[in-house]
Amino acid sequence: MGLTAAVLAVDAGNSKTDVAVIAPDGTVLSTARGGGFRPPAEGLAKAMATLTTPITEALQSAGTPKVTHLSACLANADLPVEEEQLTAALASRAWSDTVTVRNDTFAILRAGVEEPRGVAVVCGAGINCVGMRPDGRTARFPALGRFSGDWGGGWALAEEALWHAARAADGRGEPTALATTLPAHFGVPDMPALIEALHLNRIPLHRRHEATPVLFATAAEGDRTARGIIDQQATEIVTMATVALTRLDLLDEETPVLLGGSVLAADHPLLTEGIRTRLATTAPKAVPHVVTARPVLGAALLGLDDVAAPPEAHARVRAHYS
Repeated sequence: MGLTAAVLAVDAGNSKTDVAVIAPDGTVLSTARGGGFRPPAEGLAKAMATLTTPITEALQSAGTPKVTHLSACLANADLPVEEEQLTAALASRAWSDTVTVRNDTFAILRAGVEEPRGVAVVCGAGINCVGMRPDGRTARFPALGRFSGDWGGGWALAEEALWHAARAADGRGEPTALATTLPAHFGVPDMPALIEALHLNRIPLHRRHEATPVLFATAAEGDRTARGIIDQQATEIVTMATVALTRLDLLDEETPVLLGGSVLAADHPLLTEGIRTRLATTAPKAVPHVVTARPVLGAALLGLDDVAAPPEAHARVRAHYS
């Protein structure tokens, strides 16, 4: 390939960025980690500056100023126009001869399969789903929030738990143990006190996601309302996966369905089994399993796919991250 390094793999999520420089034979030459990649919140210039630090570090550690190909799986690359903008921004840095930008959900998918074929649902802070076939066909969703038809992820689950707890406490809703377990977690006596603390920012906004593990713990104790929220999440995950399988004509073939992101990687029995049960009805040939591999592995494998690296290169980089 003419260069010491074949692929610069980048997995950039909202909370962190992982980078790896990969040799043509699949050897991992260097790695680096940086901060979250958030163009919508911070602007493209600041987000690119966040990427520059770990990329520069990884290239310097590998002893090369550039690579053959940059494979970037990026959060917030949700629409074709965003992929085009991000591709142009990365190409302008001259880190590589060629650049491919994909949504970061594709990294979860590729990390969990031996060939680029299957469907992945990521349920972390938010929710997303993608599918791909070796012939290049893909299926995806905008995944921009409720207004684009999405429901779920850690933030949505936390908000739903708080909503039901508030209504249970003031009589508008059915009784639920969440009205007790949520205030207890945040160290306040009851839901009115928790609502006030959240409103006045005595409990900062970023801590609201802590309601999600409380939701799962409360559901595990048998609370009907908490279990209902988790059932709703399982239904949404299976709906997305089934639609993606249908679009790719994979519904009648044995096909992996990868489950990733912090909520799914935790492998909560109620959620995981709820997904398996529903998939058995809507897509009986789907083979679900939880992916815990680091997504940068998927970005690296996609990059090796892009440069037509041999199978042993894929095996070597996978072995590094196993």
